Amino acid sequence: MEHQFDLDTFSKILTDKGYDGYFHTEGCCAGKLKDSISEFLEAWDNGKEAPLLANHLHLSTYLQWNGEDKPKIECNMYVRYENGKFDLQKTEMFIRSLDCYGQLLKQSKLTALTASSIPTVKEAIAQVSDKPKQQLSSQNRRFKM
Repeated sequence: MEHQFDLDTFSKILTDKGYDGYFHTEGCCAGKLKDSISEFLEAWDNGKEAPLLANHLHLSTYLQWNGEDKPKIECNMYVRYENGKFDLQKTEMFIRSLDCYGQLLKQSKLTALTASSIPTVKEAIAQVSDKPKQQLSSQNRRFKM
């Protein structure tokens, strides 16, 4: 199975899985996934930027954002990038649930991904979300005579 993809294919894979929000590539270059990566690669070619980790690009996005004072879920990916190709098998994905103060609530780490094993955004959110608490009925549950 193919694990290396060009920018168009790589961005289509993630967009089809629901990762269609705004990204940061290497902490700069905010924009939609393909635009963010393209902007960073152009800056890298011009010598203005460089990846912090050799042959890897750090991509970050929020999977769930409800405001500054609410809990959030973020996704950070370290994608191997070499010779113009993105290698999913050498990719690490960290999905983190944070409280409104930035404290870690729950984290999930995925490695050795394939195009089919990348979770959808809903699946990624479910990995770090707490199960909804069962609602108790407001009815009085006493034994009646």
